[in-house]
Amino acid sequence: MRIGLEIHLQLPTASKLFCSCSTSGNGRNTSICPTCLGFPGSRPRLNRRALEIGIQISKFLECKIADTTWFSRKTYFYPDLPKNFQITQYDSPLGVDGRFHVGDKIIRIMRVHLEEDPGRIKRVGKSGEEVSLIDYNRSGVPLVEIVTAPDIASPTEARDFMTDILIELRHLVGLSGKDEQTVRVDANISVGEERVEIKNILGLKNLERGLSFEASRQAKLIKAGKRIIRETRHFDEERKVTISARGKETEEDYGYIAEPDLGIFNVGEMARTMVPVETPLKMAARLASKYAIDRATSRQIVMTSRTLADLFERLCGTIPPEVAAAWILGPLSSNRDLLENRKGDTLACDIERVLQAVVSGEMTDSEARLKINALGKGESVDIAAEGTEDGQLRELVVACIDENPEILSDFKTNRRVANFVIGQIIRTTKGKYASSEIVEAVNKEIERRLRKEQS
Repeated sequence: MRIGLEIHLQLPTASKLFCSCSTSGNGRNTSICPTCLGFPGSRPRLNRRALEIGIQISKFLECKIADTTWFSRKTYFYPDLPKNFQITQYDSPLGVDGRFHVGDKIIRIMRVHLEEDPGRIKRVGKSGEEVSLIDYNRSGVPLVEIVTAPDIASPTEARDFMTDILIELRHLVGLSGKDEQTVRVDANISVGEERVEIKNILGLKNLERGLSFEASRQAKLIKAGKRIIRETRHFDEERKVTISARGKETEEDYGYIAEPDLGIFNVGEMARTMVPVETPLKMAARLASKYAIDRATSRQIVMTSRTLADLFERLCGTIPPEVAAAWILGPLSSNRDLLENRKGDTLACDIERVLQAVVSGEMTDSEARLKINALGKGESVDIAAEGTEDGQLRELVVACIDENPEILSDFKTNRRVANFVIGQIIRTTKGKYASSEIVEAVNKEIERRLRKEQS
């Protein structure tokens, strides 16, 4: 099975690709002008911000970027395309020959290019009596199209690819959860020799379901000795089946010509000066490699909160990474909303001191959790350990454990062995200390020694 995807991503720009109309029109057909409707005499002008985002995506996908690029007219006739051609890029895409990692697998990126979105058609009325209404607000909205090679081996892998690339694009270009609903995917799938395209799939579940149905349909045809027809199909979300729409066009059918109203754009210098940002999954891969933690843990840390991921990296400078990860995904994760509202070096420093005290055995886990909860609420706390036992009580506990070292190994499987030391101290001190103070002192000393053994 071979699957290739064509991802159409609406860019979060304030205006359209070739005119100044807003991309966020509220009422139907309210954000339109002669340019995006293709009126005679209107001329397009390229949105620089859309070009910058397109180059940024190309660099992120490790594409080769030429020094110059230009646009073409893709001719086809459909009601949602009022000028009867779409301005796109054909023989001069922004980026080519890129790649994207999904786990250990590399998915090749064939091309990344800019184009304008067509309008939106809505069919209303009773079955058999429908009429088509067109909203041109979307006409001219900037799209980046990302085309993969047929390297994806299953519907599940296609969904994993889309999940990961949307995570990265959300951070890279400011894509919101709502914007992701406008991401449309054309999926090309071949079980045998001939491929079929499933057009305009919305949603990750629908992508996986549509490909699963189509894979099964093609496999049944091959088993029955029938021929698979190269065609374009649509995925019916309600019935969860693909439906034949039309024969698949070839590139020659579109009659591409160079767009005469737009010139050649020199983008090489712009691409070279762009500084790549560290996206979430790239950060997760770096943390896993640098601090020798498993990928699932590093991904969970980064996806929980970028603030916590930065804090994790800071903590790894002074405490073991596995300890830092446990606290980040435990008590610190529980307080992430409060911690993110109190970003700052002072708070991070206080948390670091608390966990250093835990690692050194000067503070118990329970004490540290209380202090972290207080810090998250903005309360002022004393970072020093709060044990109530005095020096003499600790000396008695240390001496008793030294005389009975087997308690440490027994404690690992049976915490009740600590009662022997507690009883000894109670008899020795004859009521000088409260039993709660003695219990706390004994447990703290045992846990301190066990942590020291592990380190």
